Amino acid sequence: MRRPARTGLDLVLVPPRVEASLWRRLRYEQELRCREQIFTRYQNLARAIAARQLRARPRNGVELPDIEQFAYAGLLVAIDRFDPLRGIPFPAFARRRILGSIFDGASKMNEVDAQYSYRRRLEAERARSLAAAAEQGDDPLRALAALASGLALGLVLAETHLVATEDGRDHRPGAYETLAWREFQARLAADIAHLPDREAAIIRQHYENGVSFTRIAELLGLSKGRVSQLHAKALATLRKRLGQRR
Repeated sequence: MRRPARTGLDLVLVPPRVEASLWRRLRYEQELRCREQIFTRYQNLARAIAARQLRARPRNGVELPDIEQFAYAGLLVAIDRFDPLRGIPFPAFARRRILGSIFDGASKMNEVDAQYSYRRRLEAERARSLAAAAEQGDDPLRALAALASGLALGLVLAETHLVATEDGRDHRPGAYETLAWREFQARLAADIAHLPDREAAIIRQHYENGVSFTRIAELLGLSKGRVSQLHAKALATLRKRLGQRR
């Protein structure tokens, strides 16, 4: 029986002995699921450092989500290099790696990269993933319909309570809006929880936490192409399950 997915709040409140168990299982038993749990637990640390660095830097077209991706890269480096037996608190160890990654990444961004916004890159990444999956079919109209419905579902995922929005505001329907929308959100959350572990992780990290395919590939130990394939497969599964309930 599949265990229910843990929320970000659960991970924030996890006791030290449980975190110690995560590190032990990651280091000595190679449980990669623990790597994602540790990453999720410390994402707020990476985001906070990114936000402070953005406020302290000249803007030069660089946006907060770009800085956050550099912070995530540093967090992944810290997770891979951290030795829990040395007695150094992980946040202190990770902070230097996160800052270094932000400095390196921001310095390498040229003017074209800065002008090509993070949101556009994210949308292009999703579209390429779905287009590659659609091209495998023989029926062009069916492939086009699958592409369109996949993009639409991605937009829904990016706008529901399952996802943290860029501006931090809650864009969900209010108390006077439709019960059907709230029921749809509940069904979608349940379907995500029943995806295979890697597919669920990709949907959670990409849509809920805004993590790029590149960083998810590093997190899960996969190629970026494989992450793209699993993303398309997960959305196809969600579309099918939602369609069966109509």
